[in-house]
Amino acid sequence: MILVFGGTTEGRRTAEVLEKAGATYYYSTKTGEQDVSLHHGIRLHGALDHHAMVAFCREHDIQLLVDAAHPFARQLHETVAEVAKELRVPAIRYERIFPQRDSNLTWIDDYSQVPTDIHSLLATTGVQSIAKLKPLEAKGIKVYYRILPRESSIRLAKEQGATDEQLLFYEDSAVIDVETEAVLLKESGLSGGFQEKVDVAKAKGMRIIVLKRPATPSIYHIVNGPHGLRRAVEKLLPDFFPLHSGLTTGTCATAAAVAATTRLIKGETPAEVPILLPDGETIMVSVGYGDGYAYCIKEAGDDPDVTNGIEVRVSLTPNPSPIDEGGIVFEGGEGVGRFSLPGFDYPPGEPAINKGPRQMIHQNIEPLTRNQESLTVTISVPGGKEIAHRTFNPRLGIEGGISIIGVSGIVEPFSEEAFIQSIRKCMEVAKASGSDRVVINSGAKSERFVRAYYPTLPSQAFVEYGNYIGETLKIAHELGFRQVTLGVMLGKAVKLAAGNLDTHSKKTVMDKTFIASMLEEAGCPIDLTNLTLARELWERISPEKIEDFCRVVLQHCMQHCQPLVPHTALTLLLIDDDGTIHSL
Repeated sequence: MILVFGGTTEGRRTAEVLEKAGATYYYSTKTGEQDVSLHHGIRLHGALDHHAMVAFCREHDIQLLVDAAHPFARQLHETVAEVAKELRVPAIRYERIFPQRDSNLTWIDDYSQVPTDIHSLLATTGVQSIAKLKPLEAKGIKVYYRILPRESSIRLAKEQGATDEQLLFYEDSAVIDVETEAVLLKESGLSGGFQEKVDVAKAKGMRIIVLKRPATPSIYHIVNGPHGLRRAVEKLLPDFFPLHSGLTTGTCATAAAVAATTRLIKGETPAEVPILLPDGETIMVSVGYGDGYAYCIKEAGDDPDVTNGIEVRVSLTPNPSPIDEGGIVFEGGEGVGRFSLPGFDYPPGEPAINKGPRQMIHQNIEPLTRNQESLTVTISVPGGKEIAHRTFNPRLGIEGGISIIGVSGIVEPFSEEAFIQSIRKCMEVAKASGSDRVVINSGAKSERFVRAYYPTLPSQAFVEYGNYIGETLKIAHELGFRQVTLGVMLGKAVKLAAGNLDTHSKKTVMDKTFIASMLEEAGCPIDLTNLTLARELWERISPEKIEDFCRVVLQHCMQHCQPLVPHTALTLLLIDDDGTIHSL
């Protein structure tokens, strides 16, 4: 069981991550006022001291603590750390993302360090800080306190001696609606609106004083985003998520590049390196080193990926002068394919390293290579040429090896997003092939039959939709295909006819009642009591009624599909088990 301390944006994100597991957990806030959607989480409210937290953890068999509370909840951070140590339970700190400290701001460790050479100050540090700032008023400094417009906050502020004139209220934390010489901020991170407040204060010419965030106890496993949180939970409490996430080949290449650069520039060979993901969070990735290269082993988690376990290598070669890609040239070594068709981020002949991974690599190694000569980054995958035959790459026109891809940097198991992105890329290649018609089909068997039906179309014009019929048709509409053919076998067709545009068995099952209504409509009612699979209908329906039934099924399918491609000539093909094709 997991106990989460939330009440913040990070707390809400923690709940979103844990909800995906479908397992019970506890979500605790001090006041219970946060609006957070929980389906599997059990809400708790009220502060827990050391004794109460230990008792709760023992009573409810808590095996993992997640501290996603405010950065300045120092007492809670220390209590969680103490309890974790006492009970020998791992603890995760979901930290905010903090911008690099600006040396032009005044940084302080405590309220007593607020400079006194100012005439007026706006304090945005919360109602609890008023008593700590009162000594400034005794020194002749006019102090305004900006607090939330809550009755409890107003009452507490006045109990500490604040007057009505001194109190300011806000809904937008970045708005500064009083003219003062200086402003006092907490180092609250990006999600706390820190940078927005700094930008507004700078524009007003105010002196900016910042209270540094407290140090995080060393016992914590620190993460600063949802991907890192999930990976930490998977590592520390492996049974919580039924399926585990993995890394894209782009992230593996980035990790290997960072490791190789670290060795080249600093002479260091760390076992793990920090990787900045496209969403701004940082995760730690394991790496290794060889003769002249660094490497990262691809872990796909529980996603069915033929590249799982491959070794992604990066070697670096200094260049004599700055070049494109911000001082970086990318080369594909052994096992990395090349683009042979248009429709990708880069033209034919370029190594199959997509734009996302290139940007990730540049963003991650640029701080290490600053003021250094430019580099050629060569990515290699031993055995990649053989592995590529088991991927979409040959059909996409990627020759000689695998491609280095990845949008988010993380692969969620059986990710719909990842599969749909691969469909989109196939559709873009089909469009770039120059074919006016794209033929979408469910898999290898149906594709074999529709290829024979359209023998003159290029191979890139045939795209597998798996179960995502609706999403594939939407992509076809976005790309402006003039003609689309949908090939479907009976098992998926009866689901599609009932309006299910995602035919995965987890989303929908065969509806015998609806099938019976279509049989009635076709004038061939039969007993469906013992029907297990839709394809059994081919044998049960009399031969002279097969075409009537196919027509009804296709008509219902067309009603749901045509609206998704309103400006496209749509052809539907219903494919028999022996390859016979029925159409309207």
